[in-house]
Amino acid sequence: MTNQKLFMKFGNGMMKTLLRSPFHKMISGNMMLVTVKGRKSGKPYTIPVNYVLDGDDVYVNSQRDRTWWRNLRGGAEAILRLRGRDFQAAGDVVEEEQGVTAQLAIYLVKAPQYARYFGVSLSPEGNINLQETARAAKSRVCILFKIKG
Repeated sequence: MTNQKLFMKFGNGMMKTLLRSPFHKMISGNMMLVTVKGRKSGKPYTIPVNYVLDGDDVYVNSQRDRTWWRNLRGGAEAILRLRGRDFQAAGDVVEEEQGVTAQLAIYLVKAPQYARYFGVSLSPEGNINLQETARAAKSRVCILFKIKG
């Protein structure tokens, strides 16, 4: 196992523990747990992710080379551990580049503090650079969760 994978495994384990604890408020304003079932194995997978909340819509993005989001292709059920509570949600993955660019733009407009992480600059008025957003979208996928009931 590479150092990066070992660090990710350790870091993800710590985040899962913290997000399930009474101390979740330290990070649950922008981080949550997503639990999805493997499409072939049926095994549950739980992943800590950053999110942006907009009503009952929860925006998440992931690197294209990660695998967890593939279980949501075509729409799938998920459990979101969001701000200390579990919610049933339906997830849908956006993979094509133009759609990812549009979803990532929404994500960054709602959470401009993440723009630098994606290599996207902001104008003095706070507008995102769409060319840089399109470039960042090439290596990402976006997942839109709709919270049920």
